[in-house]
Amino acid sequence: MSTLRMTGLDGEPVRVTQQALAALAKKMEAPLLRPGDAGYIEATTIWNGMVRRRPALVVQPVSGAEVAEAVRFAHAHGLLLSIKGGGHNVGGTALADGGLTVDMSRLRWVEVDPVRRLAHVGPGCLLGDVDRATQPHGLATVLGMISLTGVAGLTLGGGFGNLSRRFGWTVDNLEEVEIVTADGRLGRAAADEREDLFWALRGGGGNFGAVTRFSFRLHDIGSLMTGGMIAWDAEDFDAVATLYRDLCATAPRELSLHLIMQLAPATALIPDVWRNRPIVAVVACHTGSESAAAKDLAPLRALGTPIVDTITRKPYVEQQRTFDAGQPDGLHQYWKSEFLPGLPDGLFDMFRKHAAEITAPMCQLWLAQLGGAAADLGNESTPFGNRDAEYICLIASGSPPDAPDGPRRREWARTAWEAIKPYSTGGNYINVQTTDDDDLRIRQAYGANLDRLARVKSAYDPDNLFRVNRNIRPAAVVSAP
Repeated sequence: MSTLRMTGLDGEPVRVTQQALAALAKKMEAPLLRPGDAGYIEATTIWNGMVRRRPALVVQPVSGAEVAEAVRFAHAHGLLLSIKGGGHNVGGTALADGGLTVDMSRLRWVEVDPVRRLAHVGPGCLLGDVDRATQPHGLATVLGMISLTGVAGLTLGGGFGNLSRRFGWTVDNLEEVEIVTADGRLGRAAADEREDLFWALRGGGGNFGAVTRFSFRLHDIGSLMTGGMIAWDAEDFDAVATLYRDLCATAPRELSLHLIMQLAPATALIPDVWRNRPIVAVVACHTGSESAAAKDLAPLRALGTPIVDTITRKPYVEQQRTFDAGQPDGLHQYWKSEFLPGLPDGLFDMFRKHAAEITAPMCQLWLAQLGGAAADLGNESTPFGNRDAEYICLIASGSPPDAPDGPRRREWARTAWEAIKPYSTGGNYINVQTTDDDDLRIRQAYGANLDRLARVKSAYDPDNLFRVNRNIRPAAVVSAP
């Protein structure tokens, strides 16, 4: 009988019989996909085109029970296993090279309970799916700032966005999950059931199982907010940065501000004469009243002579799409991050210096304001910690696959990151780690919480079946509760 050659957990080849594959196929509504099959390329295409991995087999479950079957199959055969939600992770952890990839794209559904203010979300959803479902009720939960990002990956890594200062991190708003653990069992995890597992899932990444449902707390924010972007000539950086720092120091929780340095992109919002020229921009999101927003944003709008000012009253879902156009699929993405305790003058000096070396619009230096509700809980309340940080710095480098200067852009990102590291709290954001980040970066992301995560890993995944991720290895082999 012919067999399918696949990659095992230890990297060695595993032969899976056609009989075993046929038995798995009978338990799945959708066909199993192999290289060359219709639908395989779509199922294995991810956001970061720099990561190229080729699973030997892809399954596309339509229920939690089918996810459980796939996990049991991988465990029984010792196969390298990955879980693909939205496929938007910078590190490309959605794909198991030569192994089995569970593609959650058919589990793309949202159920809103406006009375209990809950959203039940399938693991194949993108952020925009949730916003579009909740906003007709004037409700929202804390998600990221690019609507094309997958809910699953964002949440399991912590998650922050425009509402974080008002309502905390994404995981602070996670009420419960349905999850398949490494033993193939489908069950619930929440504050009142398997609380150790629930704690680990709120920032510990995909290390503890395959989540088949997320249930989020919703907040009444209405359907309209005040937001947009103001951009100035990069020569005005000193004045813009100083005002940004001052506004952040007194900003209400309803206001979130981001400072970005880049070359002006080719967009209808930017006058043609400014395209590919250095700019400094502030993106604002104010979910308070219209009058409060006008007052709080007035100093920003009065500064100098901006190139463009798009701040207006708009639907929240529109604000959530602000950065979508600059994040198309298939680019070679290389990002770094550091959490920051503040914005000293020396940091601004580094920003100015390295922004001057940007040669393409898809390279950015980005400051996102934190604080507020994101800092209300202690660092031990969820795995990722870093709640003492007032800002997160993101250094992004994107380039078309055929760009001859791609390596130079990535080197720019690394150089800028090294220069900014001295101003860090020492922590970094696990969702922005890349394939060249080592175990030290994982420890820096989790800090003192890493040892507890390793103990939970031992309890629920002692064989490290879920390892195609920013991996947390089991501390010891113990029995799962």
